[in-house]
Amino acid sequence: MRVSRECYAESGKRTLDMQNGTRLAAVDLGSNSFRLEIGRLDHGQIHRTEYLKETVRQGNGLDADRNLTPEAMQRGWDCLARFGERLAGFKRTQVRAVATQTLREARNREEFLVRAHKILGFPIDVISGREEARLIYQGVAHMLPQSDERRLVVDIGGRSTEMILGKGLDATAMESYRVGSVAWSMKYFSDGQFSPRAFEMAEIAAKAVLDEAVDAYRPGTWDVAYGSSGTIGAVSDVLTAAGWPAGLVTREGLDWLLDRLLKAQSADRLKFDGMKDDRRAVIGGGVSVLRAVFDLLDIEQMEAAQGALRHGVLYDLLDREQDLTDLRSTTVQRLSSKFNADVTQAERVSKVSRYLFLMARTGMPIAESERFQRKLEWAAQLHEIGSQISHSDYHKHGAYILDNADAPGFALPELHRLSLLVLGHRGKLRKLEVDFEDRIFVQQLLCLRLAVILCHARRDPDLKGLQLEFGAEPGQLFVLNCRPGWGEAFPQSAYLLHEEVLAWQKTPWTLIVSGL
Repeated sequence: MRVSRECYAESGKRTLDMQNGTRLAAVDLGSNSFRLEIGRLDHGQIHRTEYLKETVRQGNGLDADRNLTPEAMQRGWDCLARFGERLAGFKRTQVRAVATQTLREARNREEFLVRAHKILGFPIDVISGREEARLIYQGVAHMLPQSDERRLVVDIGGRSTEMILGKGLDATAMESYRVGSVAWSMKYFSDGQFSPRAFEMAEIAAKAVLDEAVDAYRPGTWDVAYGSSGTIGAVSDVLTAAGWPAGLVTREGLDWLLDRLLKAQSADRLKFDGMKDDRRAVIGGGVSVLRAVFDLLDIEQMEAAQGALRHGVLYDLLDREQDLTDLRSTTVQRLSSKFNADVTQAERVSKVSRYLFLMARTGMPIAESERFQRKLEWAAQLHEIGSQISHSDYHKHGAYILDNADAPGFALPELHRLSLLVLGHRGKLRKLEVDFEDRIFVQQLLCLRLAVILCHARRDPDLKGLQLEFGAEPGQLFVLNCRPGWGEAFPQSAYLLHEEVLAWQKTPWTLIVSGL
């Protein structure tokens, strides 16, 4: 297709907006439970309309080689099928699904995720531990009254524990530790038996993992401690039912609870008001980790928070649809600055790649086009961040940086896709381990490569009469049309474009440059 030069100006506009009444949904694929939270947007606040939770316990479905067993995968798929039925009719921009520690660890996670995506009907983002911590804090903070208090937020999940310091809506320190209720229950209470020795060993082991948190989260760095979700919610419910202050976990309460667990001697014999049946199997591990947290950080009491990861995902959905509030844009700027990228050249390449990509927008909803466009811009802004390490192989180093960076706002697959664009923006294409049937990715890659070529002299290129056509059929054809005389006016650019044609011949796609 052909578009006019007005695309170049239009590309700077942002039209995405969430209206009051919009339904939003978050899916949390935790190590112990899968959760679906549906809410309705009302003047910046999201009010719950539906909540579903199923105990899937994928965390105990990892074998010795860290592969999910077929049974664990099937439990997950069955749950997501039920969630998917409920999400029928939701748009892509209204739903986000995130997966945490179990799928971060699983070696065969792609096998699970490919089918899970089809079953649920929406992509599933595996997020890093620190990104999980950030989203947990957002969920907790949005459900608390506005305050200047300094907050410590702790979330003990099935296979990881997140700790966050923050004030208001801003998290200032975030970390994730590989210790959780499912993992510790499997390791120290595998037979379901409770003994003083088992709890002692579990707490010692938890402290060994969490010990590095002492300095960063020590008393004096926070005013109020909050516990989010899972273990802390379950402990709070039991203590409240037993007559302790509602919504509060204290040292004395934990001592009382441990005593009750030891008297019961096994999970099967537990009889607690306020405890759900699905929590019995993992309460031993959860309590031992929580007691370790209390001891290490010298916590006297912890308030049970209403917000959790899924709420943070919902509020993050709002920000991700707006460039000015999307944390990922800030992260890209931070990385660009940290590695001293040439900002002027990055912006130049960004504008040209955006101009070219807009020529492919026919039939694509504007909101969807702008999401892909924004990710292409991020790749353009970051394409030279490896230059501080190597001049000749900077694209390889840039890709490595992105694959290993602490990048708030980004899911791990999303960051890897960005790294592939950076890796592939120059040089041979066959080095890329990508699916060349992914039409959108290929279009992004082509636009980025062409933009780098057109901007090779590090000045604004002459785009007059330049048109990029994408084949109307699902076939693999691109045509770049140049005005008469353009090749003679810019012989180096013409040479680089001829080389680009050869590069694409080694892929399933064909690039034709006409008018040179």
